[in-house]
Amino acid sequence: DSTVLRFVLLYKSAADTVIQLAQTHKPKPDPNGLVFGTVFTDHMLTIEWTLEEGWQKPHIQPFGNLSIHPGCSSLHYAVQLFEGMKAYRGPDNKVRLFRPLINMKRMLKSAHRACLPRFDGVELLECIRKLVKVDQDWVPHSDSASLYIRPTLLGTEPTLGVKKPSKALLFVILSPVGPYFSTGAKPVSLWADSKYIRAWRGGTGDCKMGGNYGASIYAQYEAVDYGCQQVLWLYGDDQQITEVGTMNLFLYWINEKEEEELATPPLDGIILPGVTRQSILELTRKWGEFKVSERYLTMADLRQALEENRVKEMFGSGTACVVSPVGRILYQGENLHIPCEGSFPPLASRLLKELTDIQYGRTPSDWSCIV
Repeated sequence: DSTVLRFVLLYKSAADTVIQLAQTHKPKPDPNGLVFGTVFTDHMLTIEWTLEEGWQKPHIQPFGNLSIHPGCSSLHYAVQLFEGMKAYRGPDNKVRLFRPLINMKRMLKSAHRACLPRFDGVELLECIRKLVKVDQDWVPHSDSASLYIRPTLLGTEPTLGVKKPSKALLFVILSPVGPYFSTGAKPVSLWADSKYIRAWRGGTGDCKMGGNYGASIYAQYEAVDYGCQQVLWLYGDDQQITEVGTMNLFLYWINEKEEEELATPPLDGIILPGVTRQSILELTRKWGEFKVSERYLTMADLRQALEENRVKEMFGSGTACVVSPVGRILYQGENLHIPCEGSFPPLASRLLKELTDIQYGRTPSDWSCIV
């Protein structure tokens, strides 16, 4: 609901956007050979904020390096946040965004937690639409690639004091992307260990902040050392299953009450409220074919269900990958094999198709927003 996002007005609006077009244009990459987040478009959006003057005019300008003071709080204390969205080119050649107001709402929540300035989410979305229009030729002509949108907000006050910043910079960059995982549409392997914790209650795990991700890299490389692609993040003495790498987690199984159930951990403060997660919950509840629950799941629950052949599928979800099946979990030296019919099990495959059909405009939906 856009009204939720309009509680704080920008001093300047999207209508005030200053556009400076690049004089030279970079060559467009082959959509089949894209590596996630390594290629960037010709333009970027920047909006500065100060405590005294509020938000300044948005600028769409040639893509280039930022100039920031070496003492700014984002560099020293991680006073920053980001979002992840995509633009998709449909068979009708129209470019669409997928549920972007949810991203704006989540970004506002992260800004509040990071003591960064609030903004008008509807106006920022309009600025993003303008930027995507300027660089619309960068949206791949492919149903397996898209244009990744990375809004970022960081504190830029030139002081080493640990405090709420009086200056900030909001910028948006664009990057054409293909499949997130190098293995393509194949089940991923996970390393499950309580040695490292992604998030905890009272922390920032439910916000999209860079520190959450930077702190996870060490564990990710340890997972690779164990022959796995991602970390299955556990929490608490009962080893609750929380997230998969940077994705939300879903378990499709026959539960303890012998009910067919699709379950995902609840939003209790340590789980990121993913847009794809919300969409999967809404879609499957609309189907009405099985129980859909937000509930706690533990490794003990999973092991017992695997021993009793009650697990049907397990998969991660997120903007980057949409849906990613899990094929194997390394836990306490034992490989737990998750059922996978082919490279993409039935429910994950169905969800992937329904979601991407909406994203690319093959299925009409009010979740799609034409740029």
